[in-house]
Amino acid sequence: MNRNKDNAPLPEENPDERQSIEEFDEEEFQEESAEGMMTMGGHLEVLRRMLFRIAGVVLAMGIAIFCFKDETFNLLLAPHTSDFITFKWVEQLMGLIGIDFTFDAYNVPLISTELAAQFMTHISTSCYLAFLFASPYILFELFRFVSPALYENEKRYSIIVVFVVYGLFILGLMMSYFVIFPISFQFLATYQVDPTINNTITLSSYISTFTTLTLMMGLVFQLPVIAFVLAKMGIVDTELLRHYRRHALVIITIIAAIITPTTDIFTLLLVTGPIYLLYELSIFVVKRVER
Repeated sequence: MNRNKDNAPLPEENPDERQSIEEFDEEEFQEESAEGMMTMGGHLEVLRRMLFRIAGVVLAMGIAIFCFKDETFNLLLAPHTSDFITFKWVEQLMGLIGIDFTFDAYNVPLISTELAAQFMTHISTSCYLAFLFASPYILFELFRFVSPALYENEKRYSIIVVFVVYGLFILGLMMSYFVIFPISFQFLATYQVDPTINNTITLSSYISTFTTLTLMMGLVFQLPVIAFVLAKMGIVDTELLRHYRRHALVIITIIAAIITPTTDIFTLLLVTGPIYLLYELSIFVVKRVER
């Protein structure tokens, strides 16, 4: 028999009453779990539906792009000719500042060396562009999936970060399409170690280089976002970035010289400038984080 501090006997518990209390607590806990949080199976079901919606949108986008074959490849193949709009803009800009500058005219034919190469390139390009054009919807679905686990202030920050990341990525794509890829292609496709050797570029090589440079520049333009994350983690600060500003300029210039292998200093500056501005923007972002 149990006793208290005064050595008085304690009333014994009723087994039926204790069982009813435990059953009540368990039922209450299950109700609170059902109301307050979703089970693992529920999360997996929501994830499955989200993936099906994303797959459906990407598939529909890919089919639409595949059907508009002429428009798609007119857009993708435009930078491989000497009458591309970027070359005209540069020549007009140089003329406005009083410099007589023109790009050398060139014509590099594209060929296909395998039987199914053009068809497979058409399919792969449609898939790549489908993911690119559907990326806003994909980001929306991902945010809607994780948003219930975020606080209100975290939701606001997340929305801003998503828009900034996507905007910078699009700027990187445009930088690659209008500046980096045309200039790189113009130099590499016309470079000759001997005049008797003609360059003939395969379609798969052209598309592969195009997509690689495009994605690379989209990632390079995430530099301010990376600086923001590192500043939040306490890894970098404004003083550190300012101290290595000259080193960053040298590294950026070297990278620009690699991705645009041309002897034209104007073209080198055209690529170096925007990337260095991203570094300065990163310093500004880190400074705002420190406040």
